[in-house]
Amino acid sequence: MTICTTIIRAAPGPFAGQIALDYEGRLLRRKRLTFEGGDFLLNLSEVTSIEDGDAFELSDCRRVVMRALAEPVLVVRGNLPRLAWHIGNRHTPCRIEADRLIIRQDHVLEAMLRQLGAKVERTELPFSPEGGAYGHGRTFGHDHGHENGNGHSYHHDHA
Repeated sequence: MTICTTIIRAAPGPFAGQIALDYEGRLLRRKRLTFEGGDFLLNLSEVTSIEDGDAFELSDCRRVVMRALAEPVLVVRGNLPRLAWHIGNRHTPCRIEADRLIIRQDHVLEAMLRQLGAKVERTELPFSPEGGAYGHGRTFGHDHGHENGNGHSYHHDHA
């Protein structure tokens, strides 16, 4: 079986094919992947967030580009600093643009944002949120330490 151990960021073509993955599916380490030219075993040394335009460099020298799959999102417009604060306070991955915020569809967040005066549009777009403040490509809740020993099994305020 063809193996891939290298990801090329923002790779130039030509490509032997492409793979479309959603946001959750783009966090990979070891997995069998299939594209129109066959399949291969992805075997990376660590869990890696694959971004739109990155390529899998295969052991037979072919490159397969990854394209972000469109998925259900909410496009949020309004008082963006205030709305972004509320989204961030819930540790929700968010794409921040000059005139809008983009989050994955969530009916609870949608209701909260509308209550805060946001214009919210349901649509489908590739979802690529900001990477987080601590140098990580993903925001999985948050792992920035709690000096007071509080975990996340109950509500607590951040200092």
